[in-house]
Amino acid sequence: IAHEILERNKGATDLVLLGIPSRGVPLAQRIAERISAVEGLDVPVGSLDITMYRDDLRLKPARTLLPTEIPSGGIDGKVVVLVDDVLFSGRTIRAALDALNDVGRPAKVQLAVLVDRGHR
Repeated sequence: IAHEILERNKGATDLVLLGIPSRGVPLAQRIAERISAVEGLDVPVGSLDITMYRDDLRLKPARTLLPTEIPSGGIDGKVVVLVDDVLFSGRTIRAALDALNDVGRPAKVQLAVLVDRGHR
């Protein structure tokens, strides 16, 4: 995954990885470590809580809010890679895009997932 991100972006300049809690955060950290090993650059890593942006919030209103941690350089004008463990219906990613718009204005948004259960 790290190599695909590097190839797609022609390097690690202006990259920010945001993991979607809970399993996307450690995956984002591992990808950032790999990119750093290859490029010799530290890639900012953060987390993006999507709890309040989910379309099923009414069905399960008692959810634990997880921290949103945006790297100190922010995301404006950067290439943000949203990282999650599994893609199935796309609802989590839609919520993440809504949350991301409230945090800043990235130049581009990309998605990195470990497993695509929708077989796309």
